[in-house]
Amino acid sequence: MPDNITLVIHGVETAEEIPGIGRISADTRILCAPDLASLERQLPEADVLLGWNFRATELQQAWPLADRLRWIQWGGAGVDAVLFPELVASDVQLTNARGVFDRAMAEYTLGLLLSFGKDFFETYTAQREHRWSYRLTELMAGRSVVVVGVGSIGREIARLLKQMDFVVSGVGRSARGADPDFGDIHGISDLNSCLSQADYVVLITPLTPETRGLFGAEQFSAMKSSARFINLGRGELVDEDALLEALQGGQIAGAGLDVFCTEPLPAESPFWDLDNVIVSPHISGDYQGHQEAMAEIFLENFERFRDGRELLNQIDKSLGFAKI
Repeated sequence: MPDNITLVIHGVETAEEIPGIGRISADTRILCAPDLASLERQLPEADVLLGWNFRATELQQAWPLADRLRWIQWGGAGVDAVLFPELVASDVQLTNARGVFDRAMAEYTLGLLLSFGKDFFETYTAQREHRWSYRLTELMAGRSVVVVGVGSIGREIARLLKQMDFVVSGVGRSARGADPDFGDIHGISDLNSCLSQADYVVLITPLTPETRGLFGAEQFSAMKSSARFINLGRGELVDEDALLEALQGGQIAGAGLDVFCTEPLPAESPFWDLDNVIVSPHISGDYQGHQEAMAEIFLENFERFRDGRELLNQIDKSLGFAKI
């Protein structure tokens, strides 16, 4: 591997925005591309691209200028923003930040489940109104949770919830048994029958052509009217009109939504005003220190790239998620 590598960082004004970037050797040329215009200027010289903003979509527009590019490190767990056909068909390696967000998203899931089961909605409302609102809440032990998506995040969710005595099952691309975290994993063809048994449904599958629109009217109809739906994956996994109808019509009891088809969620969206919905601004995986953790993965991979060693967190571009 040649010593003189040009690294382009997309999504930052200066390289100092990347924690620990000074550890990269001085003979590496570092260029920053905060926007499309600068990316188009810098990309022809890039051997390596660090995509620091996982939401950025400019790379597809600039792609015809990528003459030397050999590796992209994407700053997120989901890589749907860069899985355009030209990149998928290329020889460019794609890696992600797998593992950085797992525990945080598992904790966030637990927090949402407890918020519903312990009726924190009413607790907060009653406190603001100075009203003594005695009532009974759910005992969470023994509640059934179906996790749709059995990658590293889904597995961490399963492990944490099982410690709290939830009964957890998983739905993946194909059925398989003897799984260390889920026991039996159900195939996606059995999704609706699994949904019918769940008290809580957690959607955390990657966004791919196969999973886009995975949840629609049929899936919400299959769920129990007392069930709650949690989406921490991508908004495009869900038919939002069907979800809204299910929530307003009582087909399901509530939803915790951290992701939406349009982000930020428009102020006029009806989701804001539903009293059985928790809306959060795509924060379930972010925590104090997560950028340092993202940078550590990149810096380790950069050394591996320089040495000609296998990279961590390689994405199978035909599938759209990390190789296990």
